[in-house]
Amino acid sequence: MPGAIHAEGLVKTFGDVRALDGVDLDVPEGTVLGLLGPNGAGKTTAVRVLTTLLQPDSGRAVVAGIDVLGHPTEVRRRIGLSGQFAAVDEYLTGRENLQMVGQLYQLKAKAAKERAGELLERFGLADAADRTAKTYSGGMRRRLDLAAALVVSPPVMFMDEPTTGLDPRNRQALWEVIKELVAGGTTLLLTTQYLEEADHLAHDICVVDQGRVIARGTSDQLKAQTGGERVEVVVHEPGMITGARDVLARYGLAGTGRGEVSVEDHTRKLTVPVTGGAKLLAEVIRDLDAVGVEIDDIGLRRPTLDDVFISLTGHAAEREAEENGESARPGGGDRTHTKDVAK
Repeated sequence: MPGAIHAEGLVKTFGDVRALDGVDLDVPEGTVLGLLGPNGAGKTTAVRVLTTLLQPDSGRAVVAGIDVLGHPTEVRRRIGLSGQFAAVDEYLTGRENLQMVGQLYQLKAKAAKERAGELLERFGLADAADRTAKTYSGGMRRRLDLAAALVVSPPVMFMDEPTTGLDPRNRQALWEVIKELVAGGTTLLLTTQYLEEADHLAHDICVVDQGRVIARGTSDQLKAQTGGERVEVVVHEPGMITGARDVLARYGLAGTGRGEVSVEDHTRKLTVPVTGGAKLLAEVIRDLDAVGVEIDDIGLRRPTLDDVFISLTGHAAEREAEENGESARPGGGDRTHTKDVAK
């Protein structure tokens, strides 16, 4: 049975740019799908198609049980959307913006006013509630826009890079709001460039590049695909690199010997993918000391977005300027096959 958000073979082109190249998605009811990828990957175009703002060239999509192309008005009644850029009326106050949205959703005036007050408090805007939005900072406008998307609690929500422009405190606050929504039964499609964000929020992740879904699975499964955690060591002298490489090779992917050690000669830094967590560091330090390798620094880090992309595509995630909602990349090229890491 299809999920609350379901898409098959979505294709969308802008001139020579193939923004979507056969995208398939399925989001079970009451879960979060993280659509992960760089600018220009196709995330925003996918959201625009699913929210009826764009028509695909081919393919089909169903949201909240309703065909997106066949009944777009009905779809709009059942979804909430927060785009990449704050869509607020700068000549209204923060409170008036939220009350207006509530009334557009046919809330009674009293209910709209109460809901506006709740959201202004939740998003840290209560002190600025009666100032016009044009006096807000960029981050405040972003928070107001997110609050507007939550005036009612629709069964399906779309958030396109919702934490762009937010400071760490407000980002954490938004994450808590999202968790509350999903706990209440809301289905969410969340686009992001940040693996950390998908890590906190998403039940499943689709990695998108050049208009295609190139991998799907949970956050842990994707990290395992890139080798999981990495031990990084900076040796004291260049002459110690060889000895350190020999030691680290024994720890590659939990000592299986399959984890290649990468070396940056100019920084004297060695990196190896591992499993085992922080307790592994003590063993590595002990073994390096046993062979006389002095270290200036050692640490354990999680994979980054670029680590995932390098593993899956062989290139770093390029953050390009967007055109028509997506970057103007050339069409065609070699097809990257989808890797379903959940299997």
